Amino acid sequence: SGFNSIGHMDTMLRRRHHIGHCKEGEEFIHNVFHVLFLLFSGKEKCNLSICWLQYEISKVIQCLQTKKKKKLKVQGRKSKKLAKNLLKAPDNRNDLSLWKLYAYLEWLLGNTDDARKVLDTALCTAGTGGLKSSQLCSLGLLYAQLEVELLESLEGAVMSRAVHVLTKLAESGPYVPYSGQVLPVNVLKARKTYEHALQDYLGKTPVSDQDWVSDTNQLVSLVGCYALFQYLTVGIDAAVLIYAQTSEKLEALGQQKCENTGENFSIQHFPTALEAVTLLHTNLLKFHMKISVYPLNPLREALTEALKRYPSNQSLWRSYIHIQRKSHSASKARRFFDGVTRSTDSLEPWLFAIQAEQMRKKLIENVQRVGAGEIHSTIPETGLTNRIIALFEHAVQSENGTHCPLLWRMYLNFLV
Repeated sequence: SGFNSIGHMDTMLRRRHHIGHCKEGEEFIHNVFHVLFLLFSGKEKCNLSICWLQYEISKVIQCLQTKKKKKLKVQGRKSKKLAKNLLKAPDNRNDLSLWKLYAYLEWLLGNTDDARKVLDTALCTAGTGGLKSSQLCSLGLLYAQLEVELLESLEGAVMSRAVHVLTKLAESGPYVPYSGQVLPVNVLKARKTYEHALQDYLGKTPVSDQDWVSDTNQLVSLVGCYALFQYLTVGIDAAVLIYAQTSEKLEALGQQKCENTGENFSIQHFPTALEAVTLLHTNLLKFHMKISVYPLNPLREALTEALKRYPSNQSLWRSYIHIQRKSHSASKARRFFDGVTRSTDSLEPWLFAIQAEQMRKKLIENVQRVGAGEIHSTIPETGLTNRIIALFEHAVQSENGTHCPLLWRMYLNFLV
Protein backbone atom coordinates (compact mmCIF):
# COMPACT_ATOMS: atom_id res chain seq x y z
CA SER A 1 0.00 0.00 0.00
CA GLY A 2 1.12 3.53 -0.58
CA PHE A 3 3.82 3.06 -3.18
CA ASN A 4 1.61 4.34 -5.98
CA SER A 5 1.52 7.77 -4.37
CA ILE A 6 5.30 8.20 -4.67
CA GLY A 7 4.76 9.15 -8.28
CA HIS A 8 1.55 11.08 -7.57
CA MET A 9 -0.47 9.34 -10.25
CA ASP A 10 -3.47 11.54 -9.52
CA THR A 11 -1.55 14.80 -9.89
CA MET A 12 -4.07 16.44 -12.16
CA LEU A 13 -7.10 16.16 -9.90
CA ARG A 14 -5.79 15.60 -6.42
CA ARG A 15 -7.64 17.21 -3.54
CA ARG A 16 -5.77 19.24 -0.97
CA HIS A 17 -5.82 16.62 1.78
CA HIS A 18 -4.39 13.97 -0.56
CA ILE A 19 -1.19 15.86 -1.21
CA GLY A 20 1.93 14.53 0.45
CA HIS A 21 3.81 11.27 0.58
CA CYS A 22 2.58 8.29 2.53
CA LYS A 23 4.67 6.74 5.28
CA GLU A 24 5.68 3.53 3.49
CA GLY A 25 6.75 5.42 0.38
CA GLU A 26 8.83 7.82 2.46
CA GLU A 27 10.58 4.98 4.33
CA PHE A 28 11.35 3.28 1.03
CA ILE A 29 12.95 6.42 -0.46
CA HIS A 30 14.97 7.07 2.71
CA ASN A 31 16.28 3.51 2.68
CA VAL A 32 17.32 3.87 -0.95
CA PHE A 33 19.30 7.05 -0.16
CA HIS A 34 20.97 5.47 2.90
CA VAL A 35 22.01 2.37 0.96
CA LEU A 36 23.34 4.42 -1.98
CA PHE A 37 25.34 6.70 0.33
CA LEU A 38 27.52 3.74 1.36
CA LEU A 39 28.31 2.91 -2.27
CA PHE A 40 29.48 6.31 -3.49
CA SER A 41 32.32 8.67 -2.69
CA GLY A 42 33.70 12.02 -3.88
CA LYS A 43 31.82 13.87 -6.61
CA GLU A 44 29.16 11.16 -7.01
CA LYS A 45 28.34 11.28 -3.31
CA CYS A 46 28.05 15.06 -3.59
CA ASN A 47 25.62 14.75 -6.50
CA LEU A 48 23.57 12.27 -4.49
CA SER A 49 23.43 14.74 -1.59
CA ILE A 50 22.12 17.38 -4.00
CA CYS A 51 19.39 14.99 -5.22
CA TRP A 52 18.37 14.20 -1.67
CA LEU A 53 18.15 17.86 -0.68
CA GLN A 54 16.16 18.68 -3.83
CA TYR A 55 13.72 15.93 -2.89
CA GLU A 56 13.33 17.42 0.61
CA ILE A 57 12.75 20.87 -0.90
CA SER A 58 10.02 19.45 -3.17
CA LYS A 59 8.18 18.25 -0.03
CA VAL A 60 8.47 21.70 1.58
CA ILE A 61 7.04 23.28 -1.61
CA GLN A 62 4.14 20.83 -1.45
CA CYS A 63 3.38 21.86 2.13
CA LEU A 64 3.49 25.53 1.05
CA GLN A 65 1.05 24.83 -1.79
CA THR A 66 -1.46 23.16 0.53
CA LYS A 67 -1.06 25.98 3.10
CA LYS A 68 -0.72 23.51 5.99
CA LYS A 69 1.32 25.44 8.54
CA LYS A 70 1.64 22.62 11.07
CA LYS A 71 2.84 20.13 8.48
CA LEU A 72 5.22 22.75 7.03
CA LYS A 73 6.80 23.30 10.45
CA VAL A 74 7.43 19.57 10.97
CA GLN A 75 8.70 19.05 7.42
CA GLY A 76 10.89 22.16 7.67
CA ARG A 77 12.57 20.85 10.82
CA LYS A 78 13.29 17.47 9.22
CA SER A 79 14.60 18.99 5.98
CA LYS A 80 16.87 21.48 7.77
CA LYS A 81 18.31 18.73 9.97
CA LEU A 82 19.13 16.66 6.88
CA ALA A 83 20.63 19.67 5.07
CA LYS A 84 22.93 20.46 8.02
CA ASN A 85 24.04 16.83 8.29
CA LEU A 86 24.82 16.71 4.58
CA LEU A 87 26.85 19.93 4.78
CA LYS A 88 28.89 18.56 7.71
CA ALA A 89 30.31 15.81 5.50
CA PRO A 90 33.96 16.66 4.59
CA ASP A 91 33.33 16.24 0.83
CA ASN A 92 30.36 18.60 0.87
CA ARG A 93 31.66 21.49 2.94
CA ASN A 94 32.92 23.50 -0.02
CA ASP A 95 30.20 22.52 -2.47
CA LEU A 96 28.43 25.73 -3.49
CA SER A 97 25.48 23.84 -5.05
CA LEU A 98 24.61 22.35 -1.66
CA TRP A 99 24.96 25.70 0.13
CA LYS A 100 22.71 27.21 -2.53
CA LEU A 101 20.01 24.58 -1.89
CA TYR A 102 20.29 25.00 1.88
CA ALA A 103 19.81 28.79 1.54
CA TYR A 104 16.82 28.21 -0.77
CA LEU A 105 15.30 25.85 1.82
CA GLU A 106 15.66 28.50 4.55
CA TRP A 107 14.10 31.08 2.22
CA LEU A 108 11.11 28.84 1.46
CA LEU A 109 10.56 28.31 5.19
CA GLY A 110 10.29 32.08 5.60
CA ASN A 111 13.66 32.53 7.33
CA THR A 112 14.79 35.33 4.99
CA ASP A 113 17.56 36.68 7.25
CA ASP A 114 19.02 33.21 7.84
CA ALA A 115 18.96 32.51 4.11
CA ARG A 116 20.77 35.79 3.43
CA LYS A 117 23.43 34.91 5.99
CA VAL A 118 23.98 31.53 4.34
CA LEU A 119 24.19 33.10 0.87
CA ASP A 120 26.52 35.89 2.06
CA THR A 121 28.81 33.37 3.77
CA ALA A 122 28.85 31.13 0.69
CA LEU A 123 29.70 34.08 -1.57
CA CYS A 124 32.44 35.30 0.82
CA THR A 125 34.12 31.89 1.01
CA ALA A 126 33.68 31.04 -2.69
CA GLY A 127 36.72 33.00 -3.82
CA THR A 128 37.04 35.61 -6.55
CA GLY A 129 36.14 33.66 -9.67
CA GLY A 130 33.39 36.16 -10.50
CA LEU A 131 31.61 35.59 -13.79
CA LYS A 132 34.12 32.91 -14.81
CA SER A 133 32.99 30.55 -12.04
CA SER A 134 29.89 28.59 -13.03
CA GLN A 135 28.86 27.78 -9.45
CA LEU A 136 29.40 31.34 -8.25
CA CYS A 137 27.31 32.70 -11.12
CA SER A 138 24.52 30.26 -10.37
CA LEU A 139 24.59 31.13 -6.66
CA GLY A 140 24.52 34.88 -7.39
CA LEU A 141 21.62 34.41 -9.80
CA LEU A 142 19.50 32.57 -7.22
CA TYR A 143 20.29 35.19 -4.55
CA ALA A 144 19.29 38.03 -6.90
CA GLN A 145 16.13 36.22 -8.06
CA LEU A 146 14.96 35.65 -4.49
CA GLU A 147 15.61 39.28 -3.60
CA VAL A 148 13.79 40.54 -6.71
CA GLU A 149 10.70 38.54 -5.73
CA LEU A 150 10.44 40.67 -2.58
CA LEU A 151 10.24 43.89 -4.60
CA GLU A 152 6.80 45.46 -4.89
CA SER A 153 7.76 47.77 -7.76
CA LEU A 154 10.83 48.73 -9.80
CA GLU A 155 11.05 52.11 -8.11
CA GLY A 156 14.37 52.36 -6.31
CA ALA A 157 15.38 48.87 -7.48
CA VAL A 158 18.82 50.23 -8.50
CA MET A 159 19.68 50.50 -4.80
CA SER A 160 18.39 47.03 -3.93
CA ARG A 161 20.31 44.08 -2.49
CA ALA A 162 19.83 42.19 -5.77
CA VAL A 163 21.75 44.86 -7.73
CA HIS A 164 24.48 44.81 -5.06
CA VAL A 165 24.91 41.03 -5.45
CA LEU A 166 24.99 41.20 -9.26
CA THR A 167 27.43 44.15 -9.22
CA LYS A 168 29.81 42.41 -6.80
CA LEU A 169 29.69 39.28 -8.95
CA ALA A 170 30.88 41.28 -11.96
CA GLU A 171 33.73 42.87 -9.98
CA SER A 172 35.47 39.49 -9.45
CA GLY A 173 36.86 40.72 -6.13
CA PRO A 174 36.15 39.50 -2.61
CA TYR A 175 32.43 39.68 -1.82
CA VAL A 176 31.23 42.30 0.69
CA PRO A 177 27.72 41.92 2.21
CA TYR A 178 25.09 44.56 1.38
CA SER A 179 25.32 47.78 3.39
CA GLY A 180 22.25 49.58 2.08
CA GLN A 181 23.49 51.35 -1.02
CA VAL A 182 25.00 50.72 -4.45
CA LEU A 183 27.37 53.22 -6.10
CA PRO A 184 26.28 54.35 -9.61
CA VAL A 185 29.89 54.09 -10.85
CA ASN A 186 29.97 50.39 -9.85
CA VAL A 187 26.72 49.81 -11.75
CA LEU A 188 28.23 51.30 -14.93
CA LYS A 189 31.41 49.21 -14.59
CA ALA A 190 29.39 46.04 -13.96
CA ARG A 191 27.28 46.64 -17.09
CA LYS A 192 30.41 46.84 -19.24
CA THR A 193 31.84 43.69 -17.59
CA TYR A 194 28.64 41.72 -18.23
CA GLU A 195 28.51 42.87 -21.84
CA HIS A 196 32.10 41.77 -22.55
CA ALA A 197 31.71 38.49 -20.64
CA LEU A 198 28.63 37.55 -22.68
CA GLN A 199 30.33 38.42 -25.99
CA ASP A 200 33.37 36.32 -25.01
CA TYR A 201 31.21 33.32 -24.11
CA LEU A 202 29.18 33.46 -27.29
CA GLY A 203 32.33 33.83 -29.37
CA LYS A 204 34.14 30.92 -27.72
CA THR A 205 34.54 27.54 -29.43
CA PRO A 206 34.89 24.78 -26.81
CA VAL A 207 37.09 21.81 -27.56
CA SER A 208 35.46 18.80 -25.95
CA ASP A 209 32.02 17.53 -25.05
CA GLN A 210 32.79 18.11 -21.36
CA ASP A 211 33.58 21.75 -22.13
CA TRP A 212 30.20 22.15 -23.74
CA VAL A 213 28.35 20.90 -20.67
CA SER A 214 30.12 23.24 -18.24
CA ASP A 215 30.02 26.12 -20.73
CA THR A 216 26.30 25.90 -21.42
CA ASN A 217 25.54 25.89 -17.65
CA GLN A 218 27.85 28.86 -17.24
CA LEU A 219 26.29 30.70 -20.18
CA VAL A 220 22.73 30.27 -18.85
CA SER A 221 23.70 31.65 -15.41
CA LEU A 222 25.61 34.52 -17.00
CA VAL A 223 22.69 35.48 -19.27
CA GLY A 224 20.31 35.22 -16.28
CA CYS A 225 22.49 37.53 -14.16
CA TYR A 226 23.05 40.06 -16.94
CA ALA A 227 19.35 40.21 -17.93
CA LEU A 228 18.26 40.58 -14.30
CA PHE A 229 20.87 43.30 -13.80
CA GLN A 230 19.57 45.19 -16.84
CA TYR A 231 15.97 44.69 -15.70
CA LEU A 232 16.68 46.30 -12.32
CA THR A 233 18.90 49.11 -13.58
CA VAL A 234 17.38 49.95 -16.99
CA GLY A 235 14.04 48.18 -17.42
CA ILE A 236 12.18 45.22 -18.89
CA ASP A 237 12.95 46.04 -22.56
CA ALA A 238 16.71 45.97 -21.93
CA ALA A 239 16.40 42.53 -20.28
CA VAL A 240 14.22 41.12 -23.08
CA LEU A 241 16.76 42.35 -25.63
CA ILE A 242 19.53 40.29 -24.00
CA TYR A 243 17.39 37.14 -24.07
CA ALA A 244 16.50 37.76 -27.72
CA GLN A 245 20.14 38.33 -28.77
CA THR A 246 21.39 35.26 -26.87
CA SER A 247 18.69 32.99 -28.32
CA GLU A 248 19.43 34.22 -31.83
CA LYS A 249 23.16 33.65 -31.39
CA LEU A 250 22.68 30.17 -29.90
CA GLU A 251 20.39 29.14 -32.75
CA ALA A 252 22.90 30.37 -35.33
CA LEU A 253 25.79 28.64 -33.54
CA GLY A 254 23.84 25.40 -33.28
CA GLN A 255 23.15 25.27 -37.01
CA GLN A 256 26.70 26.28 -37.88
CA LYS A 257 28.26 23.55 -35.68
CA CYS A 258 25.99 20.98 -37.24
CA GLU A 259 27.02 21.91 -40.77
CA ASN A 260 30.73 22.32 -40.04
CA THR A 261 31.55 19.32 -37.90
CA GLY A 262 28.91 16.81 -38.80
CA GLU A 263 29.34 15.73 -35.19
CA ASN A 264 26.45 15.64 -32.83
CA PHE A 265 27.95 16.54 -29.47
CA SER A 266 27.54 20.31 -29.73
CA ILE A 267 23.94 19.98 -30.82
CA GLN A 268 22.95 18.02 -27.72
CA HIS A 269 23.75 20.98 -25.47
CA PHE A 270 22.54 23.90 -27.57
CA PRO A 271 18.87 23.08 -27.09
CA THR A 272 19.33 22.70 -23.32
CA ALA A 273 20.95 26.14 -23.08
CA LEU A 274 18.31 27.64 -25.37
CA GLU A 275 15.51 26.05 -23.38
CA ALA A 276 16.93 27.31 -20.07
CA VAL A 277 17.34 30.84 -21.46
CA THR A 278 13.74 30.75 -22.78
CA LEU A 279 12.50 29.69 -19.36
CA LEU A 280 14.34 32.59 -17.69
CA HIS A 281 12.85 34.95 -20.28
CA THR A 282 9.22 33.84 -19.75
CA ASN A 283 9.60 33.81 -15.96
CA LEU A 284 10.88 37.38 -15.98
CA LEU A 285 7.96 38.54 -18.16
CA LYS A 286 5.53 36.78 -15.80
CA PHE A 287 7.08 38.47 -12.77
CA HIS A 288 7.08 41.89 -14.45
CA MET A 289 3.37 41.57 -15.26
CA LYS A 290 2.73 40.82 -11.60
CA ILE A 291 4.35 44.01 -10.27
CA SER A 292 3.50 46.48 -13.04
CA VAL A 293 1.21 47.16 -16.00
CA TYR A 294 2.50 45.34 -19.08
CA PRO A 295 0.75 43.84 -22.13
CA LEU A 296 0.10 40.09 -22.20
CA ASN A 297 1.10 39.64 -25.83
CA PRO A 298 4.93 39.49 -25.46
CA LEU A 299 4.57 36.68 -22.91
CA ARG A 300 2.00 34.82 -25.01
CA GLU A 301 4.21 35.03 -28.10
CA ALA A 302 7.34 33.95 -26.19
CA LEU A 303 5.47 30.94 -24.76
CA THR A 304 3.94 29.80 -28.05
CA GLU A 305 7.30 30.03 -29.83
CA ALA A 306 9.04 28.16 -27.00
CA LEU A 307 6.42 25.41 -26.80
CA LYS A 308 6.62 24.68 -30.51
CA ARG A 309 10.30 24.04 -29.95
CA TYR A 310 10.13 22.32 -26.53
CA PRO A 311 6.72 20.59 -26.44
CA SER A 312 7.61 18.52 -23.36
CA ASN A 313 8.56 21.40 -21.05
CA GLN A 314 6.05 21.30 -18.21
CA SER A 315 6.92 24.71 -16.71
CA LEU A 316 6.23 26.41 -20.04
CA TRP A 317 2.90 24.59 -20.42
CA ARG A 318 1.85 25.59 -16.90
CA SER A 319 2.56 29.23 -17.68
CA TYR A 320 0.71 28.95 -21.00
CA ILE A 321 -2.41 27.48 -19.35
CA HIS A 322 -2.24 30.14 -16.64
CA ILE A 323 -2.30 33.03 -19.14
CA GLN A 324 -4.95 31.35 -21.32
CA ARG A 325 -7.31 31.21 -18.34
CA LYS A 326 -7.46 35.01 -18.48
CA SER A 327 -8.71 34.91 -22.05
CA HIS A 328 -12.42 34.39 -22.75
CA SER A 329 -11.80 32.86 -26.16
CA ALA A 330 -10.71 29.24 -26.08
CA SER A 331 -10.40 28.77 -29.85
CA LYS A 332 -6.86 30.20 -30.15
CA ALA A 333 -5.50 27.94 -27.42
CA ARG A 334 -7.34 24.92 -28.89
CA ARG A 335 -5.84 25.52 -32.33
CA PHE A 336 -2.40 25.85 -30.76
CA PHE A 337 -2.74 22.59 -28.76
CA ASP A 338 -4.00 20.85 -31.89
CA GLY A 339 -0.99 22.06 -33.91
CA VAL A 340 1.53 20.98 -31.27
CA THR A 341 0.00 17.53 -30.68
CA ARG A 342 0.17 16.84 -34.44
CA SER A 343 3.82 17.79 -34.71
CA THR A 344 5.27 15.93 -31.71
CA ASP A 345 5.25 12.51 -30.06
CA SER A 346 5.53 13.85 -26.50
CA LEU A 347 2.57 13.36 -24.22
CA GLU A 348 2.71 16.66 -22.31
CA PRO A 349 0.71 18.66 -24.90
CA TRP A 350 -2.15 16.12 -24.61
CA LEU A 351 -2.11 16.14 -20.81
CA PHE A 352 -2.10 19.93 -20.62
CA ALA A 353 -4.76 20.29 -23.35
CA ILE A 354 -7.00 18.02 -21.26
CA GLN A 355 -6.19 19.93 -18.08
CA ALA A 356 -7.00 23.27 -19.76
CA GLU A 357 -10.43 21.97 -20.88
CA GLN A 358 -11.16 20.52 -17.44
CA MET A 359 -10.36 23.87 -15.83
CA ARG A 360 -12.69 25.58 -18.31
CA LYS A 361 -15.45 23.06 -17.50
CA LYS A 362 -15.00 23.64 -13.77
CA LEU A 363 -15.16 27.41 -14.28
CA ILE A 364 -18.39 27.20 -16.29
CA GLU A 365 -19.97 24.87 -13.72
CA ASN A 366 -19.10 27.31 -10.95
CA VAL A 367 -20.64 30.21 -12.87
CA GLN A 368 -23.81 28.22 -13.55
CA ARG A 369 -24.23 27.33 -9.89
CA VAL A 370 -23.87 30.87 -8.59
CA GLY A 371 -26.79 32.25 -6.58
CA ALA A 372 -29.69 30.30 -5.13
CA GLY A 373 -28.92 26.99 -6.75
CA GLU A 374 -30.42 28.18 -10.03
CA ILE A 375 -28.66 26.81 -13.11
CA HIS A 376 -28.49 29.16 -16.08
CA SER A 377 -28.15 26.99 -19.13
CA THR A 378 -26.81 29.74 -21.37
CA ILE A 379 -23.70 27.69 -22.14
CA PRO A 380 -24.49 24.03 -22.75
CA GLU A 381 -21.94 22.09 -20.73
CA THR A 382 -22.18 18.81 -22.70
CA GLY A 383 -20.01 20.26 -25.46
CA LEU A 384 -17.03 20.48 -23.12
CA THR A 385 -17.57 16.98 -21.75
CA ASN A 386 -17.58 15.55 -25.27
CA ARG A 387 -14.52 17.57 -26.20
CA ILE A 388 -12.59 16.27 -23.16
CA ILE A 389 -13.60 12.66 -23.94
CA ALA A 390 -12.45 13.14 -27.56
CA LEU A 391 -9.09 14.48 -26.33
CA PHE A 392 -8.66 11.47 -24.04
CA GLU A 393 -9.55 9.10 -26.90
CA HIS A 394 -6.98 10.66 -29.24
CA ALA A 395 -4.33 10.78 -26.49
CA VAL A 396 -4.64 7.10 -25.51
CA GLN A 397 -4.42 6.11 -29.17
CA SER A 398 -1.02 7.77 -29.55
CA GLU A 399 1.99 5.50 -29.10
CA ASN A 400 3.18 7.09 -25.83
CA GLY A 401 -0.34 7.59 -24.51
CA THR A 402 -1.20 3.90 -24.72
CA HIS A 403 1.53 3.14 -22.17
CA CYS A 404 0.89 6.06 -19.79
CA PRO A 405 -0.80 4.99 -16.51
CA LEU A 406 -1.44 8.63 -15.55
CA LEU A 407 -3.44 9.25 -18.72
CA TRP A 408 -5.62 6.13 -18.21
CA ARG A 409 -6.23 7.02 -14.57
CA MET A 410 -7.24 10.56 -15.52
CA TYR A 411 -9.61 9.19 -18.17
CA LEU A 412 -11.25 6.77 -15.73
CA ASN A 413 -11.46 9.48 -13.10
CA PHE A 414 -13.17 11.83 -15.56
CA LEU A 415 -15.69 9.23 -16.71
CA VAL A 416 -16.58 8.39 -13.10
